[in-house]
Amino acid sequence: HQYPPPKRIGGCDGGCGGAERKSKMPPKVCSWHPLVTPLIQIHPQDPPRSFHKHLSYKYHRHHRGTKRMQITKRKLIPSLVFILLSISILRLLKFTITTSSSSPPPPVVALAPSLCSSSSPACEKIPENKTVNATNLTKKEFQLLSNLISQRAPCNLLVFGLEPQHLVLSSMNAGGTTIFLEDNPAREAYKLLKHARQNPACGPHSGPLEKSTCKLALTRLPQEVYKLKWDVVVVDGPNGDTPDAPGRMTAIYTAGMIASAGNTTDVVVHDIDRMIEKWFSWEFLCDENLVSSKGKLWCFRVAGQSNSTTFCPAKTILIE
Repeated sequence: HQYPPPKRIGGCDGGCGGAERKSKMPPKVCSWHPLVTPLIQIHPQDPPRSFHKHLSYKYHRHHRGTKRMQITKRKLIPSLVFILLSISILRLLKFTITTSSSSPPPPVVALAPSLCSSSSPACEKIPENKTVNATNLTKKEFQLLSNLISQRAPCNLLVFGLEPQHLVLSSMNAGGTTIFLEDNPAREAYKLLKHARQNPACGPHSGPLEKSTCKLALTRLPQEVYKLKWDVVVVDGPNGDTPDAPGRMTAIYTAGMIASAGNTTDVVVHDIDRMIEKWFSWEFLCDENLVSSKGKLWCFRVAGQSNSTTFCPAKTILIE
């Protein structure tokens, strides 16, 4: 086979054509590089500057918002603490003002003559509009005393001391005799107790009470006190809750004398938590005669002793 002569291609006439004419050699075929598209690295397109600006703005804005939130929290905690402290101080001031402005209750005024149920002249001797320092019985104490009076009524009731609650006892003892005895000065409890122990005139059956020479004996009481046989005796006076108050030594001693001279007498002593009342009750009413108690109220049941020379068995309280 014979090949047709190659066509002239631009760019080869200077080299290839001249060699063919001179040497009559087979034509040289020019080595052509294939027409291949060169490899081009495609880099990702950089984002526009506006994108960077927008992103930077968002980042800075978010960062600034977080920072502002942190600053706000830091400022908020002291504010809350200050508000709570202010509220507490205001409440404390309000409580202090309320406490200081509250005045003590007015003294109780007992109108004894209008409520005394006894026909005895002793009721007339109780002063009107007398101011009484309140040593009121508690609810349980008053209930115990009321039950006792109700069981014994109508009876002869003698009360040392005058409180508004005692007037109710008078109305409960309808048909009986009730006498109230109010403040009689008496002091020096320890000396009086020693005197009563050492002086035979202070014995339970040393003679008529109104003629007794014992320093504890109340000899100026109404005659009804000495003549009647009393069923119940209540000792709630004189006042003994302050150093200047006379105390109830003579009242407890006289109650013991009255009980010893009777048949069976219930003697009720109030404010027994105080040392003087407790000691004199043990001395002249005897702890073995204690039958009931409520709060500061003790109830003794004393049987009459016609021949005894002492109030209690041979057991005394040591008083120096």
